Amino acid sequence: MLRNNSGVYPCHAPAVEIRSPKKTFGIVLSEDFCNKIYKRSFYAKRTIFRQEDNMNLFDFTYCGNYNRHIRNLSHMVPEKWSFGDGDDNGILKGYLEHTFQRVYEEGKVQETEEYAIFNTGLFNDYYQPVYAFFVHNLIPGRQKWFLEGFYTEYYLLKSGITGLPERAQYAKEPAELVFDTKLDIVPQYEHIFDEEENVQRLPENVRTSRMRVQLFDGALRQTKHMLEADYRTAVPQYYNHGIQLLIPVCLQTPGKADLALACVKTADGKKYLGRTCLTLKMAYHNARLLAKLDSSWLYP
Repeated sequence: MLRNNSGVYPCHAPAVEIRSPKKTFGIVLSEDFCNKIYKRSFYAKRTIFRQEDNMNLFDFTYCGNYNRHIRNLSHMVPEKWSFGDGDDNGILKGYLEHTFQRVYEEGKVQETEEYAIFNTGLFNDYYQPVYAFFVHNLIPGRQKWFLEGFYTEYYLLKSGITGLPERAQYAKEPAELVFDTKLDIVPQYEHIFDEEENVQRLPENVRTSRMRVQLFDGALRQTKHMLEADYRTAVPQYYNHGIQLLIPVCLQTPGKADLALACVKTADGKKYLGRTCLTLKMAYHNARLLAKLDSSWLYP
């Protein structure tokens, strides 16, 4: 689960100017850069970088003008990356930083003597995968790598960089991604209604009602009908090394979600436990990590 609604970690990088050899940002690499990497790729020793499971993107690399990099990436992968009318690309930042954590954990951040690279899991309009590419940070005593930019598979292969790393994997079995409508849902009421942080996520008129449990149960009955009508109503998210299914909780207006209930099967697979309720922003951040969403109730 994300640490906050924005999904953005504080940047641990030093506020200094870093110089990187002949950088160009965007989807086109300079000819000098292509030639340079092409020559190096013949003798660069390829390894898989994995020292500890928990690695923050900003501890791994200095990102330079991070917002500019993110804007370039958002242009390569057109999608609504901000909530509401905003333009901060907060969804994309959260996605990238948590994707890095996952591929690092899986040993899929590829490091050579000359560069490092990981698969962002994103695709451009032509369904070509997009990669984050790093060169050495020339400032001693700082992060080892400098974020050069984001490039498609074509431009990296053209530069002589082959054996590109795989994208992050979250689900082991496709069945994990589908809600079984035959199973009952057992909410964790104490967590939802007794813990202050979670209580504040409820709409005020529900939060202050003495009938809030009954209102919640009534909303879940409607949710079951929504799931029966369309199995895609349940949206998967990745949390605590496993898949959970997010389902809408419509407490005020039928069909309009106020919260998302995170559900996981019991050990015997006979029921769902409703672990916690998330705000819709939190739910979207977590779900977008797995795939681009096409949901009738969960959107930015």
